Amino acid sequence: MSAETASKAARDAPAPAALTTVPFVSTLSLEPLIAYWQEREQADNTSMALMARAIGQQVAQAPWCRGPLLDHSVLDCNCDLIETLMLAIFPPASFVNDISGVVGPFQRRSFYASPKFEDVMLGKDRTIKQPLNLDMPTMERYLTLVAYQLILHRVYGAELPPMSAIIFTVPDYSKGLYRHYGLTLDSSFVSVKVVGKKPELTDEQLEQLSHNRHRPELWLELLPPKHFELEGFNIIHLVDVTEEEVLSSLKYDLLERDVLQTPARFEQIQEKLRVLFGRPSLQLGIAAYDEKKRAFVDFGRKINHSFLTKQIQHQDAESSFQRIYARLLEERTPLVLKSVATDDGIPDDLRQQILALGIHSAILALLPYGNDTVGLLELGSPEIGALDEFDMDLVNQFVPLFAVAVKRNAEDLQTRIQAVIKEKFTAIHPTMEWRFTDAARNLLTRLDEGNRTAEMEDIVFQDVYPLHGSCDIRGSSTARNEAIQGDLIEHLTLANKVLKKASEYQELPILDELKFYISKHLQRMRNGMLTGDEVNIYDSLKIEVEPLFEYLAQNTPELRPVITRYWDNIDPRLGILYKRRKDFEQSVTTLNELISDYLDEEEEKAQRMFPHYFQRYKTDGVEFNIYVGSSLVQDKPFDLVFLKNMRLWQLLTMVEITRRTAAIKDELPVPLDTTQLILVHGQSLSIRFRQDERQFDVDGAYNIRYEIIKKRIDKATVLGTGERLTQPGHIAMVYAQTREAVEYLDYIDYLQDRGMLEEEIEELELEELQGVKGLLALRVKVKLFGEEVKK
Repeated sequence: MSAETASKAARDAPAPAALTTVPFVSTLSLEPLIAYWQEREQADNTSMALMARAIGQQVAQAPWCRGPLLDHSVLDCNCDLIETLMLAIFPPASFVNDISGVVGPFQRRSFYASPKFEDVMLGKDRTIKQPLNLDMPTMERYLTLVAYQLILHRVYGAELPPMSAIIFTVPDYSKGLYRHYGLTLDSSFVSVKVVGKKPELTDEQLEQLSHNRHRPELWLELLPPKHFELEGFNIIHLVDVTEEEVLSSLKYDLLERDVLQTPARFEQIQEKLRVLFGRPSLQLGIAAYDEKKRAFVDFGRKINHSFLTKQIQHQDAESSFQRIYARLLEERTPLVLKSVATDDGIPDDLRQQILALGIHSAILALLPYGNDTVGLLELGSPEIGALDEFDMDLVNQFVPLFAVAVKRNAEDLQTRIQAVIKEKFTAIHPTMEWRFTDAARNLLTRLDEGNRTAEMEDIVFQDVYPLHGSCDIRGSSTARNEAIQGDLIEHLTLANKVLKKASEYQELPILDELKFYISKHLQRMRNGMLTGDEVNIYDSLKIEVEPLFEYLAQNTPELRPVITRYWDNIDPRLGILYKRRKDFEQSVTTLNELISDYLDEEEEKAQRMFPHYFQRYKTDGVEFNIYVGSSLVQDKPFDLVFLKNMRLWQLLTMVEITRRTAAIKDELPVPLDTTQLILVHGQSLSIRFRQDERQFDVDGAYNIRYEIIKKRIDKATVLGTGERLTQPGHIAMVYAQTREAVEYLDYIDYLQDRGMLEEEIEELELEELQGVKGLLALRVKVKLFGEEVKK
């Protein structure tokens, strides 16, 4: 078979898909290696020349090794010649220790490799194992770019900096761990053949490729794979970089906050140390040391990762462990216990405790930070002699990393202790700071007394009176859906215009399909929007339609104006048409900020009347809760007159909010109304601070009814009419007891006299809510004045 015929056969019968990792015809051949030896037959070095001629004679008697090797099995039957040829690549002196192998050009099957390479990288069928840290698409992408860089150099004479080595993480089944290897790909024995006419590259395109080394799609476009064949073989070299990779990974891990505080993250650190030492049963322990207490402490979350101090932390200062620790402090050198059972450096009672943990060799090392000692690092193994003096070179490399991590965690703990109130509680309200200060002080006192299980005491305020108000934006959900629907219709219409215009210049079936798709969704959107429509339509536009627009803009100049108009209407940050929603969200934000700013301003004044708890939160509108009572304040008497004052203040504030939001309605991009609602609750109740959610909830089963009512009254309707209780321009006051209405009727009368409320007062019964019935309401209209309101 001639070389040309063999090359054609290789194109017609490429290597199996499972073995090929690049989009080129890739053929295994020994020709580049044979050529290497032929060049050395006339070498000045006599020995080299004799060897080369001897190899040439063997090759002449083995025609099977010439040209493309389509049947890889011939390599398995001619091992002697293969080994002789490979002397150029694998020096016998280092063959046993090298981790190298040979594969077809950018293929996965190795036909010759060193013993270590076979052990590390090859499966039973001699294919390269899939690394744990790289998926197949990533590998194919990398190898394709390497192949293209070779083509650019061999065919076009352009040389780029070599691709960086990649890291292969592979399992080490002998130890049940994994190891990291740096992989480099040598293409010295790969030849590149041009098939057909060589694709021409301009200087600009060469420059473009050199600056886009990691964009395979660009290379595939400018250098189509069908024009190139790869023949020969690659040499894969591996270098064990487990130590460097693990230490680098540890460095980044230990720079993270809380890395030593969560069990899962700690287990990851321990696993990396097991890989570093090659010891699958290695145990890691960390104990932080508090110089002030002269004791080992946890990291502030009931987690102490020390496997030694857990067992002995209750012994007195004269314990064996304390003596060992004192020795470590004095000598400032780690304690290495190659055999715990026989080492003379530890007292017998401590020896028995360590052996009881299943640890038979150990290293204890202080964690120094400057002139201070911040903790103790413990390494233990169930195997005698598994840890010894030779491991100290590794230990010394990561001890500073653990010292920094422990120091930072200790500082964080100290900060939490010193600022436990500011960090956990004062964000709720300064009025109650005194109570949380007492609770934190009590907690720290119990901890200092040795109660390691002490927790924050319950914080409950008895006999407080609640006030609840909400300023809701009427019809916000409907307005939002209409805005989304309007934007979607306009977006689809713009896309449809581009597709219709494109049909005049391009006869592509996909255009008709997309026009049908767009028209179908336009018709459906005009009839109403369903859940999921927004996401589905935008996904389709981004994935199927807009990439086509980019193609059309590049290849059909006549379409560029209409495509430009399309993109001009798309928000560059969000990638969607964002007009009506922007107007709606701007309107909601304006109203929320107006209400919140006014509430905050008035709340500051109300605090001066009598300190109380205040909380507000924004949704489509603003809700706020107030609790007032004697238990909330310290050394200040409370009288019910303060409660009445707060209720009147709340009603006055709601009147002003109604006026202010009505005044700016016409200035909003989307005119929106607000409704105001007050929940009246005449009985006192108890509130409890929930530490898991860092907020107050009412306490007790009876008081829960108040929370249920509060969550459901915004949808309340008038009995017999179905009309919503809350109406724009009105204030609704919901109550359960008639006596509660009497007080508010007095407030309404007062505000009517001041000209702030209309004369008509509606006394209403409400439809039964889920689990709540018998509610009543007062509703009164607010007087809105033109210029006065705006003022």
